[in-house]
Parts: sequence; C-alpha cells; structure tokens
Amino acid sequence: MGIFSRLQTAIAEPPAAGGHDWPAERPAPAVATLDPALRALTGHWTIDRPHSRIGFSVRHAMVTTVRGAFTDYDSRLYFDGARPSESRAEIVIRVAGVDTGVEQRDAHLVGKDFFDVRRYPEMTFRSTSTTHEGAESFRMTGDLTIRDTTRPVELQLDYLGSVVDPFGYERAGFDGTTTIDRRDWGLVYNQRLEAGGSMVSEKVRLQFDISAIRTT
Repeated sequence: MGIFSRLQTAIAEPPAAGGHDWPAERPAPAVATLDPALRALTGHWTIDRPHSRIGFSVRHAMVTTVRGAFTDYDSRLYFDGARPSESRAEIVIRVAGVDTGVEQRDAHLVGKDFFDVRRYPEMTFRSTSTTHEGAESFRMTGDLTIRDTTRPVELQLDYLGSVVDPFGYERAGFDGTTTIDRRDWGLVYNQRLEAGGSMVSEKVRLQFDISAIRTT
C-alpha cells in the first residue's frame, strides 16, 4: 500500500510548472471520427511514475543498444478527446535521476560531457500543438529543452486504452516515440572508433510509456 499512499499525495494537485495557461474542462461538441471512449477521457491527468517509463535508447559502439530512463520528474496533462487540438502536456525532468543500470555510465551522463546537471539540472517538454491522425493515433508537437537549448520535436502518440483500477483510479495508457539528434541540444561528446563510426550514436530514440491517472 505504500506506493498507492504516495501516489494519492502525488496526484492531489497537478504541478504548476512553467506558468502556462491550461484549458478548463468544458463541454465540447462531438467529433464523429473519434471514439466515444476517447471523448469520455477529456480532463486533467498526471503520469503515474511507478507504472510509467520515460526512456531513451542509443546505439553504442555501432553494434549494440544502450537503454536508460529518467526516474524523477513532474507532469501535467490535459487530454481533450473531442477536440484533440486542445490537448496539452508538460513534463519537467530532473536529469540527475537518469538510470542506465550502470553507475559509472550514469555518472558520465550527468557530468560535463553530457547533461552537466550542476548547470542544467532540468530538461523539459512542453507541447505546442496536437493533431488527431486517425483511429487512436495522435501527433504532438512541442518544445524540448536540454542544457538551456530549446528545439521543436514531434511525438507519435498511440492511445492504448483506459480502465478503472482496483484502487478506484481511472487510468489511460499512451505510447509516445520520437528520434532526435543530440547534437542539436549541445550534447556533442563522442569518441571515434578505429574502424570508423562513433562510440555513441548521435541519434537518440525517446520513448514515453505512459500510464496516466485522472486528477479532475
């Protein structure tokens, strides 16, 4: 029960990060192309960290893939199932919580060669637009800020379904992915391999495996 006690405290109030205006809940006209189940999800949500993963994967030494995740973050989401363009998302990640399963590698990532968390302790994603691409597929455009550099990214979002869990929480699942070039955010450190290529790929795949809980 400890996890759910902490969860209850965490979802009591969506974090007020960034000072952005968020749409109030209000009736919306029905949209014939959207499933009624999606329209019923309209409201404010937050990410349930114990059951979600904000992760990344990157090729290492040209022959394998290293995976990691950010474990410490705040979020607030507004999903409008009738008017997807009104949907919003904001995630503030404390980068010191990066976890790849190898302490030495994590220490390198938070140091000056990569995230430099003493100078840039947070990275953020704030959506700027959302479009419905058909069925249960959406595209969310937003501003990703790393090391005080902000650039636009596009997330492919897939709605996975919703349920009321045994503890009475209404949950909705989403998968989101995008691929970025880390050099665009000043993450330029690398080592060249004798046979050609680089030790760490410049292309990084970001993955958002989200279990969201309704807050209002």
